[in-house]
Amino acid sequence: MDFLLTKKRDKKAALRFFKKAMRLNGMPEKVTIDKSRSNIAALEQLNKEQKKTGQPKIEIRQIKYLNNLVEQDHRRIKRRTKPRRQLAKPINTLKTTLR
Repeated sequence: MDFLLTKKRDKKAALRFFKKAMRLNGMPEKVTIDKSRSNIAALEQLNKEQKKTGQPKIEIRQIKYLNNLVEQDHRRIKRRTKPRRQLAKPINTLKTTLR
């Protein structure tokens, strides 16, 4: 499991994420993802590159139940970061007002 923060969730960002994850963790046999088209496009491009080098294809799984298990894994992190984001909004409003 890995993460990469980017401004956009497009094919380029997804490809960068998967390459980073593979560099750090090795080549996966299967990847469970949500319905994001950018993830699918990035994995399909990686599979084309794998085919050229003779490496095995990565299995793409879009099973809602399995993805929910992955999403629940970082639930505690969301619980910790969400209050901080809510606090930032009034502070930003205050900064703008004081200018």
